[in-house]
Amino acid sequence: MTDTVTISIIEAALVVDMHVRCRRNALNGIPVDTLVWIIHGTCYFCEVMNLKAEYYQQFDADYSLEVPAEGFGGWKTAQVEINPAKTAVVVMHALDCGPMEDFPGWYRCCDEIPRTAFVLKTVFPKLLAAVRASELSLFHIVGGASYCKDYPGYQRVLELAGPEASLPRVEKDRVYEDLRQFARENSFPGKHNSEDCAAGSKVAKFPSEAEPLGDEGIAATGPQLFALCRDAGVNHIIYAGFNINWCIILSRAGIVEMKQYGLICSAFRQAVTGVENKETARRELGKELGLWTLSVEGGLIFDVDNFVEAVEARSR
Repeated sequence: MTDTVTISIIEAALVVDMHVRCRRNALNGIPVDTLVWIIHGTCYFCEVMNLKAEYYQQFDADYSLEVPAEGFGGWKTAQVEINPAKTAVVVMHALDCGPMEDFPGWYRCCDEIPRTAFVLKTVFPKLLAAVRASELSLFHIVGGASYCKDYPGYQRVLELAGPEASLPRVEKDRVYEDLRQFARENSFPGKHNSEDCAAGSKVAKFPSEAEPLGDEGIAATGPQLFALCRDAGVNHIIYAGFNINWCIILSRAGIVEMKQYGLICSAFRQAVTGVENKETARRELGKELGLWTLSVEGGLIFDVDNFVEAVEARSR
């Protein structure tokens, strides 16, 4: 530890500039000798954040057992580091779906809507407040541009990403159309529910608990989300939203698409729900399988309260 360190006006300006970008105050209570580390290119205070993370140990199968997979290690917990400047929290498909009496058919085939509302009310306020108070970026993913087209964050992503080429489509015939109709009427959402689902989707909007603020980035597609990540220097995204075993994995800007860009895709356990069926709903096994899928695909499962505490500790 040095006794005296001379810092020029230019060097001090570099420190301030670096910490402005990190949303920190470089000259507020930091020892002078520490500033040397910052000046030479490493922000000691902003570089890493230590968090508790869950991961699934998908090895070793034990073939002496009746069911070899029961030899897997299963869920484990570890302390890991994330780089806040390279990490974004991504809120996916947070919607205000309106009351059940307005769209009963939507609720009949999407039983996760009440669970979604509960998570939005009880988890999102503290989570998003912590993200906005931290060095992490915050992005939002929508299911279409109809309810976000006038937000500054969506206009910004259109400029960043530019126009997208349309994917080629298969040729449709009568049998194709019949099979699609059969699935809609008999599997999901059900013939008698279709009208309410369509009507509800047209008036859905951001819930107050997850509405984008300022110019927080809003993406509807993978290329748009990647454009936001590239602009912010993000290489790790942590999903919050709906639903971990469905849209977060399969939809545009979900894990399957974003892993193609090389992004690490993680999630907050308490800030996601799952699509459930008759056999899984009581124990929310759909959600659990979604979290397992994310983990064995290289992501981590973070705890909301632990993250909030870590953010608060860094601000002291």
